[in-house]
Amino acid sequence: MKGFFAFNLVLILLLLSLPSKVFACQCPLSRLSLEECEKYDLIFKGKILSVKTCNDKPGEAIFEIEELYKGNAEKEFMVLFNCDEECSYAFKEGEEWIIYSKYKQINNALMDWCSRSRRYFKNDKEDFYTSTYGNDYSDEEKFLREKLGLHRVLVKKETSETNRNQLPNSTQSIWILLASLSGILLFYFLFKKFVK
Repeated sequence: MKGFFAFNLVLILLLLSLPSKVFACQCPLSRLSLEECEKYDLIFKGKILSVKTCNDKPGEAIFEIEELYKGNAEKEFMVLFNCDEECSYAFKEGEEWIIYSKYKQINNALMDWCSRSRRYFKNDKEDFYTSTYGNDYSDEEKFLREKLGLHRVLVKKETSETNRNQLPNSTQSIWILLASLSGILLFYFLFKKFVK
């Protein structure tokens, strides 16, 4: 009887120590088709160059686009992502992905973790997307190339207006402040001298 009581006590303590909220990732299943591709503004295959994790704002992953299937994007393209979604995944530098996304702004997109986006796995047995989507990574690449085609990546053009909306650095700010103060003092001196 003591063993039964001790077993139940341990079981109750284990159940109480479990988190009060348990989240499960349940995204709707989708089949690879042209209709599914129509849901997205941007579809590309690329490698992650750098990642900034979330700090009270969306995370940022910079991709180098290797193949563009739909949409417009430069060779290096930013994908924003939320870290606190149920199905979120930790992006890592060097990973290859096929991204299905919608534009957030002209030069970036917002990642929907329940989109058809998928990571490339060297070992086919690790690719859990294959069982979820019903096709492997190479089949997906082949479908996208054949049905959507390969598109040109935009070339970034540097113009004189490109940098006009950038804030000055600290040295430039100090020079601007000194020039402004000098102008005010000169105006004050001239005003006092000529207007009485």
